Amino acid sequence: MTGWFACALAALLLMGAQRFLYKVAAERSCDTVLTTLSFMATVTAISAAAFFAGSAEVKDLRALLLVGLVNSLAFLAATVTHIEALKRLPAAIAYPLIRMDAVLVVVISTVFFHESMLDRQALGIFIAVLAAVLVAYDRNRFQTPTAPSHGGFLFIAMAVVAGTAAAVSSRFAVLYTDKTAFIAVSYALSTIFAFIMGRGAIIHNASARFRSSVSIGVSMGILNVAGYYAYLEGLSRGPLSLVTVITGMHFVVAVVFSVLIYRERLSPVCFAGMVLAAISLFLIRV
Repeated sequence: MTGWFACALAALLLMGAQRFLYKVAAERSCDTVLTTLSFMATVTAISAAAFFAGSAEVKDLRALLLVGLVNSLAFLAATVTHIEALKRLPAAIAYPLIRMDAVLVVVISTVFFHESMLDRQALGIFIAVLAAVLVAYDRNRFQTPTAPSHGGFLFIAMAVVAGTAAAVSSRFAVLYTDKTAFIAVSYALSTIFAFIMGRGAIIHNASARFRSSVSIGVSMGILNVAGYYAYLEGLSRGPLSLVTVITGMHFVVAVVFSVLIYRERLSPVCFAGMVLAAISLFLIRV
């Protein structure tokens, strides 16, 4: 169990850069469906090519398909319920509560995977969750719900469970199947699901945004396949709880890029959250 912290840190940086591209896509008014499809298709193509070019073998195809399907559905469910929760509740409430999936991951890691950690690492996890709450609250405190709040907390609960399922299924993937094959299967299924849900928008997409949407989506895919592989490699070497919590702080990288490139204002609350995130990394490290 060596080298997991470096893998988790690499995943943090790569996924943070990918998350910043969401901001770039919004600033350029890219088509959301096209960008998402390009992103997922790129991950599928790269991971599939890497698998077939390598020497790894899939010993249990059924296990691969099962864990890939679970991960894909969990990711889709987490995304949809996340959006629905934001329609019903202020983002300053929804975002921090949804981030509590990290706590659930820690509980599952301790109870079912019998993981243990040092006292300073446990403190680091607590500080990391607090950092996520502060940054999420600050970045979204001015957003308001666009629909009645009825059912908002139910969608938050579903998003937390789905996010946890995605993390746990990733853990099972590194234990029982090949990582690149798993990424290819999971994202191929996600690409199919996204296409089915957004085929109408694709047909009526404005051609003027096509090139920008696809290019940014491809860039997201390249960063994601590297970042997600680093995350899975971290899971294969270290504890689910620590690796997931570290990777989950990728929002810090996105905030830093937004401040540097788009000159966004960095409030005291957000700055405090970022400092806490750095402290948590120092405590969780090996």
